[in-house]
Amino acid sequence: MEGSAQPCLVLKLLSNKVGSLLCFWNAPKKYRRLDTKLETKMVELKRSSSGQSKFRSINSIILKFPHFKEGLKEIKDVFEQFDEDSNGTIDRDELKKCVKKLHFHVKDEEVNDLFDSCDVDEKEGIQFNEFIVLLCLLYLLIDSSSSSDNTSKIGSPELEATFNTIVEAFLFLDKNGDGKLHKKDVLKALNDECPCEKSPSHVTRTRFREMDWSRSGKVSFRQFLFAFLDWVGIDTDDENHTTKRETKCNNHTSTKLVDSGV
Repeated sequence: MEGSAQPCLVLKLLSNKVGSLLCFWNAPKKYRRLDTKLETKMVELKRSSSGQSKFRSINSIILKFPHFKEGLKEIKDVFEQFDEDSNGTIDRDELKKCVKKLHFHVKDEEVNDLFDSCDVDEKEGIQFNEFIVLLCLLYLLIDSSSSSDNTSKIGSPELEATFNTIVEAFLFLDKNGDGKLHKKDVLKALNDECPCEKSPSHVTRTRFREMDWSRSGKVSFRQFLFAFLDWVGIDTDDENHTTKRETKCNNHTSTKLVDSGV
């Protein structure tokens, strides 16, 4: 069947760019506090879902890759606005300004935790793909009681829906509901649940290695999110990056998220 063969082909051809992150196998202690919070959040969301999921197979997730990519595009405008020196990264001061402007009610300590956990190459700057991860984590961990309108903090119902769907993809793979992805469960989801679309074992093992930086056999939502964005194909550099920077400096283009009422 053409509809089922295409996702299978996509899975087999997924890039291995995440491999460059595997030098961070021994995750520092600084990650643990944030990952523990994320585990708690994922467990809470899994329980509230009552086992219901819009996904039935890994291919149903792959088919949504174009939707994910489109839904995350508008974050680029926010990134470029707060990258004040147009060097392609957001530093700590720029991030704190961004968080304040977007009305996320978080402490400086929490912002620093997020910065350290998302700056995976430790270059003291958040690149675009890292910024997407950071914004998604902020959205998940923000105290809903701090505002009567969570959507206004993101500034876009479409972006909120995209983040929620990514979370659902994680929950689909989190079979035992403990807030982490276990190797045997992920391999089962990639293979056994769709035997007619089964991928070679070395492909599925590679997919898991791309998430499991520490080689522990367990993957946090943060690690999953970095790998997932790479599979979807979120560009870290625009095709006309230099031109866009010059345009931003000359015209001070405003961002959709900030100007949408946030």
